[in-house]
Amino acid sequence: MAAGKVVVVGDANVDMIVHLPDRTSGSPDLTHAAPHLHGGGTAANTAVALARLGTTTALVGTVGDDGYGRWLLDDLVAEGVDVQGVSVVRDGFTPMVIALIKPGGERLVVVWPPEGGAHQLLVADAIDPGWISSAVWLHTTGMCLRAAPARDAVLYAMEQAREAGVPVSLDLNLRRECWGLKDATQQTFEQAIELADVVFGNAEEEIIPITGVDSIEAAAKHMCAGKRMVVARQGQQGALVVTAKETIHVPAFQTGVVDTLGAGDAFNGGFIAARLADVDVREAARWGNAVAAFKIGKSGARSLPTMDELRLVLG
Repeated sequence: MAAGKVVVVGDANVDMIVHLPDRTSGSPDLTHAAPHLHGGGTAANTAVALARLGTTTALVGTVGDDGYGRWLLDDLVAEGVDVQGVSVVRDGFTPMVIALIKPGGERLVVVWPPEGGAHQLLVADAIDPGWISSAVWLHTTGMCLRAAPARDAVLYAMEQAREAGVPVSLDLNLRRECWGLKDATQQTFEQAIELADVVFGNAEEEIIPITGVDSIEAAAKHMCAGKRMVVARQGQQGALVVTAKETIHVPAFQTGVVDTLGAGDAFNGGFIAARLADVDVREAARWGNAVAAFKIGKSGARSLPTMDELRLVLG
């Protein structure tokens, strides 16, 4: 793995997307309800978002020794993502996210298998410290913080990055609706937050619950603690960015919604790419909002812009 890359550590899966028909006008129209297979995974989506924007990117993670795993690796290579750090494991299935997209773009998501997927089988020994120390940025996700050995591997990668002076970002991805939030899991997330320079999260579904503070701005400031940047994504309201020195609200771009699957991952890619381009925090959040807006106007988490397409959205 060559030096100078963004290294993304975490999950890769396939998304099976079904657009549910509108039932408000009598007999439902099922002509567009056929399932479609897409690449997915919170970490892999952000890696692809970065690659589409011209950022040299590598993914570190695991897929199963199965058809979906092989399909994912081929898809990532086609996107220009370095997969040298992706291990193929025999003891776990490549996860599938079944996403039911409602009219209007909101989604219901079910993960299979609910436990023991290949993404949870990443081990610290599979991560070369040289990959981390030579990176320009490390990004990871809470999707791999709920169970060993992946939990320990992610924390190891974050620790290695901090020791090497590599910026670290974490997308919380709590997914409480799927797995709840036990005390031990909360402690793991708090440990990961302490290792992060930038924390991304949904304002109401993640940042408020994990801090226990009941307003978005106060919760983000609590998590910031004067020593890290917190980016509270607010969907149609845009993003609130809190740093040790300032609090900034950046409005969303108005666009039609096809589906919101992967919108947060898209935002992350835009924000990180902007920061690596020496863009200030306000404009970085604007890049993030623009990439997310582009994505939600199309189906699938990997419907992501190139840099030329991003410039058109930014205006």
